[in-house]
Amino acid sequence: MNHRYSERICSTQKSFIREILKVTADPEIISFAGGLPNPNLIDDEGIQRAAAALLKEDGKTALQYSTTEGHPPLREWIAERYRTRYGLSVSADQILITNGSQQCLDLIGKVYLDKGDSVIVEDPGYLGAIQSFSMFQAEFLPVPLNEEGPDLERLTTVLETSSAKFMYGIPNSQNPSGITYSENRRKDLAAILCDHDMPFVEDDAYGELQFDGVTRKPVSAYMGGEGILTGSFSKIFSPGMRMGWVCAPEEVMEKILIAKQASDLHSNYLSQRILSKYLEENDIDAHIAVINEEYRKRAGWMISQMEKCFPDDVQFTRPTGGMFIWLTLPEGVSSSELFDAALKRKVAILPGTPFYADGGGDSTARINFSNADKEDIMAGIEIVAEVLEEIRSTPQ
Repeated sequence: MNHRYSERICSTQKSFIREILKVTADPEIISFAGGLPNPNLIDDEGIQRAAAALLKEDGKTALQYSTTEGHPPLREWIAERYRTRYGLSVSADQILITNGSQQCLDLIGKVYLDKGDSVIVEDPGYLGAIQSFSMFQAEFLPVPLNEEGPDLERLTTVLETSSAKFMYGIPNSQNPSGITYSENRRKDLAAILCDHDMPFVEDDAYGELQFDGVTRKPVSAYMGGEGILTGSFSKIFSPGMRMGWVCAPEEVMEKILIAKQASDLHSNYLSQRILSKYLEENDIDAHIAVINEEYRKRAGWMISQMEKCFPDDVQFTRPTGGMFIWLTLPEGVSSSELFDAALKRKVAILPGTPFYADGGGDSTARINFSNADKEDIMAGIEIVAEVLEEIRSTPQ
């Protein structure tokens, strides 16, 4: 059979992270490679109660087809949270429920991108977004990050010398770097984008995971409601139920709605109803507080062990939220080589190269702290440090 595949699928690579997770499925491996929420922090008993109550009260409706936009009470809950938490004037009509926030990227790509169009991305940037937008044969315009957010001088140059369709970024606990944009950088970024009439796709998958106790306004809050926000329940509720959303101006939402209808009619309605029931009957803020405290401890353990074990010329970020720490290795040390050598010692990290849309990054690595206990964090980081020293002492 002659399968004549599309150009787009042939030009899109497999997910590097998903392929590595297959390798690290061995329970003997200490894995810092993925981005998994800690399973011990999923309220499975509360979800069971919500599911049982829902099926008893309204099971036949919950198991039927539904509207593309999603369950109205759930959309209103999200809109109300934007209003009360961030002061954003958002209505439920601007919310669309998706199959995780990753689907938001696919829908946005369908709405905006034709072959050869450009997208401004962070450097390093989220691999899932790079893969999603690559499906539409987009070209990437990377803007470097520093400790406060995107390099605005470089961004201005990119805006003045190109015709990108939109900018994509993760202001809170950026994946992979763990960097959180400062408030001033958010305001300045919003002003520059508005001056250039450039949409900003703001991925806020980690916005609730801020264990420094600070609530930060989205960049969209400084753009007069013109930003496009995506969010996720995966990090605070259940990743397996694949519940996310996109929040956009009504004009944009009309286009996203069409793309969603052509994709899957609507997101899993039973999951939406179970989630909505759970939110009615449980204190989600108390649950999020527990998650943040646990992640704060894990990040602290990992940073402390890195300070103890790593040589002075290994740099690493000190995140205030999220799930990741970003390593910059000494000159001459390859993160791919470090990955291979550490994996032989039953420890997995994630090389940084896939996060760079234009190549590079072999001296960087991403390490996850959310899905490991203290014993594994201490042992795993010590092994990474030992392997790093072995690489440096081996003649090239």
